[in-house]
Amino acid sequence: MIRMTLGDIADAVGGTLDPFGGDSADTLVSGAVDTDSRLIQPGDVFVAKPGEVTDGHRFVGTAVTAGAALAIVEHRVDAPVSQIVVADAVDALADLAQTVVARVRNRGDLRITGITGSNGKTTTKNLLARILEDEGETVAPRGSFNNEVGAPLTMLRVEEGTRYLVSEFGASGPGEIARLAGLVTPDVGVVLMVGLAHAGGFGGVEATLKAKTELVEAIRPGGVAVLNADDPRVVTMAAVAAARGVEVRWFGRGPGADIRAEEVEVTAAGTTCVVVVDGERMPLRLQVLGEHHVMNALAAITAASVLGVPPAVSMARLETVQIAERWRMQPLGSDRVRIINDAYNASPDSMAAALRTLAQITEPGQRKVAVLGAMSELGEAAGEEHDRIGLLAVRLRIERIVVIGPDARRLYLSAIGEGSWDGEAVFFETPDEAFDYLLTELRDGDRVLVKSSNSAGLRHLGDRLGESFS
Repeated sequence: MIRMTLGDIADAVGGTLDPFGGDSADTLVSGAVDTDSRLIQPGDVFVAKPGEVTDGHRFVGTAVTAGAALAIVEHRVDAPVSQIVVADAVDALADLAQTVVARVRNRGDLRITGITGSNGKTTTKNLLARILEDEGETVAPRGSFNNEVGAPLTMLRVEEGTRYLVSEFGASGPGEIARLAGLVTPDVGVVLMVGLAHAGGFGGVEATLKAKTELVEAIRPGGVAVLNADDPRVVTMAAVAAARGVEVRWFGRGPGADIRAEEVEVTAAGTTCVVVVDGERMPLRLQVLGEHHVMNALAAITAASVLGVPPAVSMARLETVQIAERWRMQPLGSDRVRIINDAYNASPDSMAAALRTLAQITEPGQRKVAVLGAMSELGEAAGEEHDRIGLLAVRLRIERIVVIGPDARRLYLSAIGEGSWDGEAVFFETPDEAFDYLLTELRDGDRVLVKSSNSAGLRHLGDRLGESFS
């Protein structure tokens, strides 16, 4: 965080300062801000956030022992540290982030990009950050820090010399993206796609469309919306952009895109395509697995071009990226048995894309094995969408379909109904049971996809399989 006085911080968060020891309203603080006491270092600011499982106020003492210079709390805590008492710690976190970003923006050339979409946010964020970090100091979220806590924590990592802030905006309901993006009013807003991810929280895909449009509505006038030309729902956002005086740049695989991809090929070594910009054709060789990551790369290249980075330069930097993120199409195991761990998140679109990638990278004589768990937050569409994935797995001729967990059982039944009834599809209640089965079932030449939503817990199963077959 930038250097601020305790008084300025109290003003920013609308709180009451209770200084400790020799501190006063003029005391300067410049450490990092965090809600996790285990990550606090000397000089940092600890925000005591009440949670569903525990209460951050219980850990103020731990934060002080670690060297915290300030605690932002909802009630005074008996601890030897200056405290600012606020009505709501999460709101205070957002208010402080907004103030910090505004101050840096007013002083320098900070450029802000916001990214949203039903799938691909974290990958695109990482790809764009990789491009921009060679241009200047870049702040981007760690992991999937994209909610009401994670997004402000990322914003608070901005320093005086930060040139680029890349923010990822997720949401589980209407208004959340508007609130988060409104903290920074991005110069560039990237919308990847509108699908069924988290549709249960929004009340359907049309409500999801409205929520994702909130990012375009938050772009500052004169900014640029980077939109997916291949998604009809995203295309409708162009009218919203025009009404706000926001320019539109298109990415995609169709002829209407400003930056598009052709001749896409997927192998076990990565993904290749030809990127076309203003009639110029340039080869791109991504080490990241999966045809769907081509769209994420195009989005990053297009956003970077808006920020002044030539596409050819962006592409050269993207070719150095080995994996998009841990647990996202992450190759593990060995050439003998290759494990692809993609079990951090799942929606119908990303599940289908991962299964198609498995089919594309498996060569003759090798076996396709899909280890699948539930897709969460689909609401009333859950049953139908699990049915659809079961059908797709069979139609892609996946030789072994291993389904785990009661919430995914319908996927298994769908595969059985489609014809995988002679041992091709199996069901297990727990990851441990599936692990024991897979240890004896997997053989040389198998290509294994592990895919589920985070809540299903299969990412750790993927790690165990990767270690076992390394």
